[in-house]
Amino acid sequence: MKLNELRDNEGAARKKKRIARGPGSGKGKTAGRGIKGQKSRSGVAINAYEGGQMPLYQRLPKRGFNKPNAKKFAVVNLSLLQKFVDAGKIDAKAAVTEDVLVASGLVRRKLDGIRLLAKGEITSKLDISVTGASKAAVEAVEKAGGKVTLSAPVAEAAAE
Repeated sequence: MKLNELRDNEGAARKKKRIARGPGSGKGKTAGRGIKGQKSRSGVAINAYEGGQMPLYQRLPKRGFNKPNAKKFAVVNLSLLQKFVDAGKIDAKAAVTEDVLVASGLVRRKLDGIRLLAKGEITSKLDISVTGASKAAVEAVEKAGGKVTLSAPVAEAAAE
């Protein structure tokens, strides 16, 4: 087989439908837009337009509030932590810090800190140091013989 003999499998490459290229193309004249009307013209965007009536999304009241400076935490569940300890990716004897969790691959990045949640069981005795933890998670770790140290969230660099 030579380079000039290479071909796609039958049916792998479909020919593009050429719209508005004469009556023989099967999509000539109106080019699949039908006849007349606003939608047959170019430059039309009708999403949520109701013919001049106040659109539904504007008639409904606004609800809620998005905090502009909300902290975003990476989440670690106890079951995953235990799984990584069992797999040998995290050393149970050494202190488990946020950097250790990132290095092991349990969390991709720290964001504003790492928060420990109580989903699942933990059996290893761990000394964990994270930004935040739920009360249930702290109790579960202490019940297993470990301890949780909480640090303050990472402060943003002061604006100059």
